Amino acid sequence: MLRRIAAPLAAMACAALLALPAAAQDQWPNRPIIILGGFPNGAGTDIYARKLAEPLTRALGVPVVVDNRSGAGGNIASDVVAKARPDGYLFLLGTAGTHAINAGLYRNLPFDPLRDVTHIALLGDVPNVLLVNPEKRPQYRTCQDVLAAARARPGELNYSSTGNGASTHLAGAQFANATGINIVHVPYRGQPGAMGALLAGDVDLFFNQSGPSIGPVQQGQLRALAVTLRQPVAALPGVPTVETACGLPGFESSTWYGLFGPPNLPPAIQARMNREVIHILETPESRQWLIDNQGITPPTDTTPEGFQRVHEQDIARWGEIIRRSGASVD
Repeated sequence: MLRRIAAPLAAMACAALLALPAAAQDQWPNRPIIILGGFPNGAGTDIYARKLAEPLTRALGVPVVVDNRSGAGGNIASDVVAKARPDGYLFLLGTAGTHAINAGLYRNLPFDPLRDVTHIALLGDVPNVLLVNPEKRPQYRTCQDVLAAARARPGELNYSSTGNGASTHLAGAQFANATGINIVHVPYRGQPGAMGALLAGDVDLFFNQSGPSIGPVQQGQLRALAVTLRQPVAALPGVPTVETACGLPGFESSTWYGLFGPPNLPPAIQARMNREVIHILETPESRQWLIDNQGITPPTDTTPEGFQRVHEQDIARWGEIIRRSGASVD
């Protein structure tokens, strides 16, 4: 029902909701709810948020709209929610990038990625896919072809990303570190720029998230060489893992999506939002969309406490990966 909303209207609505008094949370919800995203329209987070908004609108009885405030690796939107009034009318569709990777990449974040949130629900594990353009780079048919070219011409191959610190950046950096190759990172501002660069032949590779990758692969615009999980992805049949295709035992580079509220959100609102979201994710329609359409693995622990544990572990895990890879936002 609410597939799109004009940017100015979304911004005005968001500002108005933040200004309302805390007493307005009585009989929650009684006015529109905004899910904020930190990346541009068409990004994986945007696709997921809009898919979630429609059934949430029906379940909660108020409009649930999606607004994106991209920039700084998702930090702009994350900071807005970290400082928002905890009245249940503003949430964030965050990622391991915004709330675990960025904790190790940015020295002076304006918010605490772990403490300045209320955990609502983990939304699923998201792999990356090693992509090439078969028209522009027909010689790259396998991961081994890419490795051979990179080793023959150190520093000449490059890869796009959706921005410094995004999972599309870190997957490439982790891959380069694990294989000992020198490939150049070319950051773009979001999915359209990074994908457009690959389609135009301006870059050689793109370690894109699975959701936005599947359509172009199925249409033959792109070739998927490997997925960054340790098991194949049902939505990309026949595509091997990086571990198998590239000869990298144990290689894995996946992130997650999660729904956050501002810090100090009332427990009753946290519990209700968690219950409604998980009910949606457990429907056969949603599970099919996640697994077969987006390549996303649904969560196994659906509690806010389980989400917080994953979050805490990933801050430590990605911090170590960042140190080993030498990745930087500079």
